[in-house]
Amino acid sequence: MDRTDRQPDPHDPRDPRDRRGAGGQSPDAAFAALLEDSAEELYENAPCGYLSTLMDGTVAKINTTLLGWLGLTREAVVGRMRFTDLLTTGGKLYHETHFAPLLRMRGEISGIALELARADGGRIPVLVSSVVKHGSTGEPLLIRTTVFDARDRRAYEEELLRGRRAAEAARRQAEAARRQAEAARRQAEADRARLQETLAVLQQSLLPDTLPEVPGLQTAAYYHTASPDHLTGDFYDVFPLDGTRFAFFLGDVCGKGPQAAAVTSLTRYTLRAAALHDPDPVAALTTLNQVLHERYTAGGDPRYCTTVFGTLDPDPATGGSTVHLASGGHPPALVLRADGTAHFLPTPGGLLVGVLPQATFTTATTTLAPGDTLLLYTDGLTEARTGPDRTHLFGDQALLAFAARHAGRPPHTLIHALTGLLAGFGDGLDDDTALLALGVPAPDSPTRSTR
Repeated sequence: MDRTDRQPDPHDPRDPRDRRGAGGQSPDAAFAALLEDSAEELYENAPCGYLSTLMDGTVAKINTTLLGWLGLTREAVVGRMRFTDLLTTGGKLYHETHFAPLLRMRGEISGIALELARADGGRIPVLVSSVVKHGSTGEPLLIRTTVFDARDRRAYEEELLRGRRAAEAARRQAEAARRQAEAARRQAEADRARLQETLAVLQQSLLPDTLPEVPGLQTAAYYHTASPDHLTGDFYDVFPLDGTRFAFFLGDVCGKGPQAAAVTSLTRYTLRAAALHDPDPVAALTTLNQVLHERYTAGGDPRYCTTVFGTLDPDPATGGSTVHLASGGHPPALVLRADGTAHFLPTPGGLLVGVLPQATFTTATTTLAPGDTLLLYTDGLTEARTGPDRTHLFGDQALLAFAARHAGRPPHTLIHALTGLLAGFGDGLDDDTALLALGVPAPDSPTRSTR
């Protein structure tokens, strides 16, 4: 039989004439989209890995770089394996419980840490970014994924493991001492109380004591500490640039403990210094990226953060204020309007700060009119676990709906409502959360700043 007369094999995933798709729908449009890819788009020998999958996870394209990391052949992967088949057991669990739900909810996700499983049994730590490609009618067609090699983090992880083992040994010794005498137990509890007090003082030193009075603006902030036993890396600040303009930022450093606190301190002072030199948000984030990358990542000890940095320019003619901001991998800011509406302020293109030597940031601009408020927050809020079994994330859309119900209210009222929301999460809130609200008061509202 001539090859052109061969009937398609419905069970061969490599047969391009197979028109079955996930859920039974036709993937013709998906294959058409794949055929549009050029050699330049795929970057076979790029320094990072690229792959495209169908919506059910089946690998449709993969570049030579990623195949080399995995020790696999293209024939063994394309059409035969799913993306999760390339992950370790732990990576699969994290993908199903965290990565995949966020990707379905947002349509894109970036800078997520996973582990790939090599054909020889080895593991490769990576940072993964994925985006869903949609067709002309809005239906999801493909998932395109970029994979960055993060093996340089291994030394850092081993250091953490040694520290964890040392801490576990110390904990066992403390438990044995408490069993020996009630007096020793009380002493240990007293020591722990003093340690928590010390950590609380150190944590407060990473935040401003009070927010400055900003002419023509109301400000309010709140910091929720998930555990009194750990130093964490959420931060915020508001400070003057000159006689009329102010700058602000809010962010989240990866990790916990003294190392995260050190990065937090460096980040705050770097942003302040960079803003006084050049208040442009993109310039400030670019400077911070260079500092963190040169200080940590280039030395084999990756430390990075997400952050939003912005400036406030008052408009005497309208009584409002113009906001210019840029984001480095941080959740988008929320704008609450005086008319009772609320929307996210997109900041596309922002990468995690400190991961790559060169990072691209983009400025977003909005105007706050009287009665409008800008809300910044860290992902402890949107990633709070909800529901009876604590398996669902609060999420962006729930936050948007909550904010819309409080649109038009002053910042301190909004922060008070969010404080109650955080308290209502109970044990589902297991990450620190920082909140910062900046609003132009309505004509009948006084200027007020709270923390």
